Amino acid sequence: MDAWLEVLGAGGLVMVQDAGRMGLMHQGVPPGGALVPEWLAAANRAVGNVWSAAALECYGRVELRLHGRDAWVSVGGEAFRVEAGGHFTVPAPEAGVVRYAAVEGGLDVPEVLGGRGTLPVARLGGLEGRVLKGGDVLPLGAGGGAREAPGPELPLESEVRVVLGPDLGRFGADAVEVLLEGDFTVSPTSDRVGMRLRGPVLAQADEGSGLSGPMVRGALQVPASGEIIVLGPDHPTMGGYPVLGVVIRADWGSLAARRPGAPVRFRAVSVEEAREIWRQHAPVYGAAPASSG
Repeated sequence: MDAWLEVLGAGGLVMVQDAGRMGLMHQGVPPGGALVPEWLAAANRAVGNVWSAAALECYGRVELRLHGRDAWVSVGGEAFRVEAGGHFTVPAPEAGVVRYAAVEGGLDVPEVLGGRGTLPVARLGGLEGRVLKGGDVLPLGAGGGAREAPGPELPLESEVRVVLGPDLGRFGADAVEVLLEGDFTVSPTSDRVGMRLRGPVLAQADEGSGLSGPMVRGALQVPASGEIIVLGPDHPTMGGYPVLGVVIRADWGSLAARRPGAPVRFRAVSVEEAREIWRQHAPVYGAAPASSG
């Protein structure tokens, strides 16, 4: 190991994350990846990495030391130079629920099933499939890429756009109106599997008669309680709760970054609109993901 990053201490959850594992849900593997992909991209591009490189996803204050070489480091998209042996701090998140720290060259942890990020629900990826703690050591890859300035700020109070369906017939007649006109807030019980929302109750009409089906990130699942669960990156690949709508990909980060108590309002768009919004949004990644909508 020519260069490495040492975790001196962590005041909250911290784990290795990257762009996730695509194309494995038919094998029961959730996509995982960064909770807020835009902030991962900003941190990586600031130090010359590809947007999808493995970095640290930090939910609290983290103390780190760089070993083996000098390198560019980015915290929240702001880059600075750290000398070999130098110590630096990732402050606890303030604007959102998480903060990203990237190091030039990326975190060179083993690739598992096509990704380096931690998937806690399966205990794989990252470092031994777990959150990090003091004393952990993470190898670094080779750096040298062109650094880029941070892109536009991510809006954390804008409307969240959804494509309605596919299970509209499993809800009461006024469910869509309640969804689009209601005021919701982020619940403290949210996590990487799903964000729970507090607000108006959405009544079901079929009393749980539907079959389980494939799930995707951003799906608005509604259990019998009538409270919305927006599926996150570590979501189960199958589910039986009816889905009233799906958050478009361009709004994943804006929603997932919100802290408990933050407001959420929804607006419906068509599939064609979702694709066009994604086309305009994708440049924030640099080399954008291929998937649309």
